[in-house]
Amino acid sequence: MGLCWRTVLTLALVQCAAAASAQLSIPPAQLVREVVYNELHDHDRHGYWRYWIERHAQAHTRLVQQVETVDGPVTRLDLADGLPLDSAGRVEEQERLLQLLASPNEQARHRREYAEDEKRIGRIVALLPDAFLYEYAGEENGCHRLRFRPNPAYPAQSIEARIFHAMSGDLWVDSRLKRMARLDGHLIENVDFGFGILGRLYKGGWFRLQRTQVSATDWKTERLEVHMSGRAMLFKTIARETSELRGGFVEVPAGLQLAQGAALLDQTGSGSALAASAAIAHRR
Repeated sequence: MGLCWRTVLTLALVQCAAAASAQLSIPPAQLVREVVYNELHDHDRHGYWRYWIERHAQAHTRLVQQVETVDGPVTRLDLADGLPLDSAGRVEEQERLLQLLASPNEQARHRREYAEDEKRIGRIVALLPDAFLYEYAGEENGCHRLRFRPNPAYPAQSIEARIFHAMSGDLWVDSRLKRMARLDGHLIENVDFGFGILGRLYKGGWFRLQRTQVSATDWKTERLEVHMSGRAMLFKTIARETSELRGGFVEVPAGLQLAQGAALLDQTGSGSALAASAAIAHRR
């Protein structure tokens, strides 16, 4: 009987090892490179979406409706700290949107800020294959889980690269589509700027990016957490405490202009904010 159980155990271990090998048939670094390729190229041909965003920052909560356009997202504030805007707040929000639509300068600034954000995101994603070393950490909910740590041979030059390179964490990759499903990072050392004279980000900060598939080809950010602290020049404290939850994704026509996006916002009344609040309460 003892020999039988030893044989069964040996076969089980061999089968587990074979299954793990089959689940990740390429080196982790190569998988990450393919994922980044998919993410960056999807960025050029993604669809356009309408959705709600609940933002927590500095002890306040704001719920906005957002529509994506070719000139960047257009948003409308619906709830502040869980309450609908009063008449003065609604007028102020309407005037803000009208000013954006009526001012070429405001529209140019909006496009410039949107383009800069998109480039920044692209630069950070592009760091993943070379800035870190990866090891396979198993399967989880249809995803390959990869553990990463800084690659000591990577020459981090920019501020963004230096901050990101000082992190370790985990990356979840959709095993079927090779798309980024989740990224967790933890700052494992202080990051100094100007030898600490200009500023410092403190060890222990962390972030989480969680994504969801909204169509056959599109993935959207579902949750974003950023918790960083530090010190800037003249001892000013840096505190970055941000939490975002997104949902209610509805595809809209591609190539919308800002005015068209604003018109779609007008079609979503107070009921959409109440529906979003109910969805948020359900997800917590």
